[in-house]
Amino acid sequence: MRLAGKRVIVTGAGSGFGEGIAGKFASEGARVAVADINEAAGRRVATDIGKAAFFVPADVSDDDSVKAMTGAVVAELGGIDVLVNNAGWTTKRQSLLDVTEEDFERMFAVNCKSIFLTARHVIPVMQKGGGGNIVNIASTAGIRPRPGLTWYNATKGAAITMTKSMAVELAPDRIRVNAINPVIGATGLLESFMGLPDTPENRAGFLATIPLGRMSEPRDIANAACYLASDEADFITGACIEVDGGRCI
Repeated sequence: MRLAGKRVIVTGAGSGFGEGIAGKFASEGARVAVADINEAAGRRVATDIGKAAFFVPADVSDDDSVKAMTGAVVAELGGIDVLVNNAGWTTKRQSLLDVTEEDFERMFAVNCKSIFLTARHVIPVMQKGGGGNIVNIASTAGIRPRPGLTWYNATKGAAITMTKSMAVELAPDRIRVNAINPVIGATGLLESFMGLPDTPENRAGFLATIPLGRMSEPRDIANAACYLASDEADFITGACIEVDGGRCI
């Protein structure tokens, strides 16, 4: 059990990568708070995982909600050892000039402000507990951006920079901070990233840019996150691992 006894929050855990991460962590011995804005989805995942998981509601773009989430997890588990900032959102692939101000602000709130808010509330808990571990789910979009997703790309570039800066600042507190950069995956956001219907023909164009010839899957991201959250990675901080089938080479 690589995560035996670890107390974990996974945001956006009601589907996709977050669901995969929550399930993997629980299978490795962690107790997992499945945090999601979608109550039905979050409760389903927690139920599917079983007694090692429980649902906690969270709007990661809202300070009061993140504060309540943190308090609920501490009340249930007694502390927090690992935080996975996975919740994310994007607009459909389109011209940068066509993105509305409302959508721009939502992307930065969900993808960037969320890291700020969870830091405000979760880091003091980790400091009190003598250390911890944060894994931010960024994206290959932050280092090799695709056209049509300019403002989304910017949010992920910010997440990568925040990861590195947090790692340096929090190292004296024995809090490690790393990021994972997934390539496009078959999640609920797939058609938004593609800007096209999800057909075999349209997928083929994206697969042609990935040397290993497939999209990322939740298990790929979950395995990387498990490693970074485990004691096996106890000398790794500030790293951004591409889980991308070679896309960024």
